[in-house]
Amino acid sequence: MQKMTRLVAGVVFVVIGWGLVAAAAEPLKPVVLPAPQLDKGRPLMQVLKDRQSRRDISPDKKLSLQELSDLLWAACGINRPDSGKRTAPTASNSQEIDIYVATAEGLFLYEVKGHKLDPVLQEDVRQAAGKQAFVQTAPVVLIFVADEARMGRRSESDKAFYSATDTGFVSQNVYLYCASEGLATVVIGMVDKPKLAAKMKLRPEQKVILTQPVGYSAK
Repeated sequence: MQKMTRLVAGVVFVVIGWGLVAAAAEPLKPVVLPAPQLDKGRPLMQVLKDRQSRRDISPDKKLSLQELSDLLWAACGINRPDSGKRTAPTASNSQEIDIYVATAEGLFLYEVKGHKLDPVLQEDVRQAAGKQAFVQTAPVVLIFVADEARMGRRSESDKAFYSATDTGFVSQNVYLYCASEGLATVVIGMVDKPKLAAKMKLRPEQKVILTQPVGYSAK
C-alpha cells in the first residue's frame, strides 16, 4: 500500500487508503461514500458463469472508495428509495442484517440509509474475522451481523434460520458484484464468532453470521 506523510497545521498525517489518518491515532471519522455507479457491470448471465469462490486475495492493492461504494450498495443498498427496500430481501422486511467493514485502519458500520461508513473501532479486527491467513490480510473483510432485536417475537430457531438465509442473499450479491468487477471473494464460516463479537463490542442480540473478504486477485 502506498504511504506518504503530509504536514497539515503543524501535525504530521499519514496518507493511507481513503484519506488522512493522523500518526498520533487521530479518531476515525465517518466516510461518506460516493453514489454507486449503476450504469456499469457485465451482463448477468456472464457474471453467473464467472461467479466463484476465490482465496487468492492480494493484501497489497486496496479497493477504491468508489469500488467500496458499489460493493456495499450491491450487497444490501437501497434500490427503492420510496420504500427504503434493498437489493437483498429479508424475511418480513426486517432488514436485520448489518454489514461491518473491517480494514487495516479500523472497523466501520455500513449505514445504509446515508450510504456511508460510520466508525466503530479504531482497531484492526481482521485477525479475528477468520482463521485462514488470507482473511487476516485482505484489504476489506465484510462481517455480516444479524440484529435479532429487529426480528420481532420469532422463536430462537426461526431467528437463526431467517438470519442465515438473509445473510445468504447479501453474500450472493457480493459474489455477483465481484464476478462482474474481477474481484476475488469467498464466504468464511470458520470464525470464532464469540471472540469476534466480543472484539466488536456487539450487544447480546447481535450475532455474527459469516465473514467475507474481498480484494484483487494476487495472481
